[in-house]
Amino acid sequence: MLDEKKQDLNELGRAPTSPFVRWHIDVQLMLGFVMTLLISLFVLYSASGQHPDMLLRQLMRTGLAFIVMIVVAQLPPRFYGKSAIYLYIVGIILLILVEVVGDISKGAQRWLDLGFARVQPSEIFKVVMPLLISAFLARGGLPPRFGSVVIAFVLIAIPFALILHQPDLGTAGLIAISGFIPIFIAGMSLWWLVVGGVAAAAVLPVMWNFVLHDYQKQRVLTLINPESDPLGAGYHIIQSKIAIGSGGIFGKGWLQGSQSQLDFLPEPHTDFIFAVLAEETGLIGFLILLAVYSYIILRCIIISLNAQTNFERILAATFTFTFACYIFINIGMVSGILPVVGVPLPMISYGGTSMITLAVSFGIIMSIHTHKRSLTFRS
Repeated sequence: MLDEKKQDLNELGRAPTSPFVRWHIDVQLMLGFVMTLLISLFVLYSASGQHPDMLLRQLMRTGLAFIVMIVVAQLPPRFYGKSAIYLYIVGIILLILVEVVGDISKGAQRWLDLGFARVQPSEIFKVVMPLLISAFLARGGLPPRFGSVVIAFVLIAIPFALILHQPDLGTAGLIAISGFIPIFIAGMSLWWLVVGGVAAAAVLPVMWNFVLHDYQKQRVLTLINPESDPLGAGYHIIQSKIAIGSGGIFGKGWLQGSQSQLDFLPEPHTDFIFAVLAEETGLIGFLILLAVYSYIILRCIIISLNAQTNFERILAATFTFTFACYIFINIGMVSGILPVVGVPLPMISYGGTSMITLAVSFGIIMSIHTHKRSLTFRS
């Protein structure tokens, strides 16, 4: 009788019940991605000036992202935990290479030219940083000790400084956030949080005077009072706020947005695509997008809560809250409550790098959910 129970449980742990299980795909999470794809194509066609070529390129990039996500989901979470330090070292080497031989574009040195493609190594850390910090803290036991937190902050500071020097304040800030979130989730003392906040406040004047470039300072000043330079630095935010406000509850209608169709909006297909959505579909369109985002976030939170190890729980929660931060930063930036830092709207804006990065993150979340260890019966 005991052997029969043991055999039944082992078979239950091994037997795939559907192709989705066999390919380690979480159907509910995949459904959320498909819904965001449909919204993206709907808005992008209008934001791109009704160019089918851009739509086709976005479809190809989305297809590649789905493939990457499925491939990443095939490997168990422990593989990523063991690989984190090596990926971190490779990423640091690439950032140093950017400093030495990187391409300069629009006054910034952020790219490596590989001949067949240009890559932005800083994007790697949007995945690597949560991986490394989650794995490091989980190994040391929770809640983390003071020494572990200090080491974690050092690991975050190295790529942060290199990326800030490119200069790329937006990406550097996002990577710092993605490294801090696992420290907070792991159970960092609130006292340390208060001390860290005071220290950060003390450093702000130093950053303002000696680190930030003039154009970065101008973005902060523009946030405070965009009307001070309505035809210069404040122009983009003013036009974006006009687009969002003019959409009202139901919007002006698809392809009928005056700010987007008459080229008043900057980068309407990338950073400011939310303004296009708000102008043409109004509050209703925004609530639909928010509902889809909330569905994805809720599903990821459920996966995190049901994860089997501390590393998996911290990592899944970190990717989830980082994704939520991207959404908040982009919408806040376009709405004029945050400085313009060049953060695309996740899975909606035109582009491939950001989408691939998100695909890797969610592929790992799928792996955490679908690679649960088989149940065994012990006598």
